[in-house]
Amino acid sequence: MKIWLDGKLVDQEEAKTSVFDHGTLYGDGIFEGIRFYNRRVFRLEDHMDRLFNCAHYLLLDMPYSKEELSKAVCETAAASGLDDGYIRLVVTRGIGNLGLNPFNCKRSCVYIIADKISLYDPAVYENGLSLITSSIRRNRPDTICPQVKSLNYLNNILAKVEAVRQGAAEALMLNDQGNVAECTGDNIFIVKDGTVYTPPVTDGALDGITRRVVLEICREQQIPAEEKTMNRFTVTCADECFLTGTAAECVPVTKLDSYELGSGKIGPVTARILARFQELTQHTGTEF
Repeated sequence: MKIWLDGKLVDQEEAKTSVFDHGTLYGDGIFEGIRFYNRRVFRLEDHMDRLFNCAHYLLLDMPYSKEELSKAVCETAAASGLDDGYIRLVVTRGIGNLGLNPFNCKRSCVYIIADKISLYDPAVYENGLSLITSSIRRNRPDTICPQVKSLNYLNNILAKVEAVRQGAAEALMLNDQGNVAECTGDNIFIVKDGTVYTPPVTDGALDGITRRVVLEICREQQIPAEEKTMNRFTVTCADECFLTGTAAECVPVTKLDSYELGSGKIGPVTARILARFQELTQHTGTEF
């Protein structure tokens, strides 16, 4: 496997970062998860825009331009030898001392990995996923902004641990007001009376790229869709439910805790959106 590390492709064994990197010491950095299908990188421009917005918010200097990193992503995907796969693009604050001050780090570190990924059992995409409601609350927007894809994922990890220990693959996360934010690694959508709803980013949801694609599909297919503040009651009474994320793609949900959602099977609106999403991923993107 070849890893792109600070400007060049190196063997996996040579892809090393310092123990003094603030990404390791403090989780100080950002990342993007990106998919490629049929040797095309899906929504590369959107991912780059979000990456650079997050860097701006964290006052993290980017040592490469969007164009340079886009080219590096394509080079890494090509070097993987895969037609379909997952890319992890990471930018850390870089090497500093053991103190907290990020401005002691002279240069950011960038690396890119292209490999296979599978978050859920393939049967889940046919039969639906079961969720639990986590006791771990999503970070408040006025503390750690949930829209920043930082390397500090402890909040999500604690919720994931809780889900796994309860025999579930994913957990629903509420915000400090008890309203739905997202899941540990995915955005959440419900369908009620033919309308698609998803929590606004102001309720603690990440502005997910796949989330954006689904909202675009709804407009294209003339499916009513809107952002709406929801609580757990709203989800349990939904006709349909599904999750979205770059790694997860689009995943139907048929159960939350002890509640069966809707018919307990993949609903017609969800199936329609999933079919169109799969079509887009197979025929659009940046070629490499």
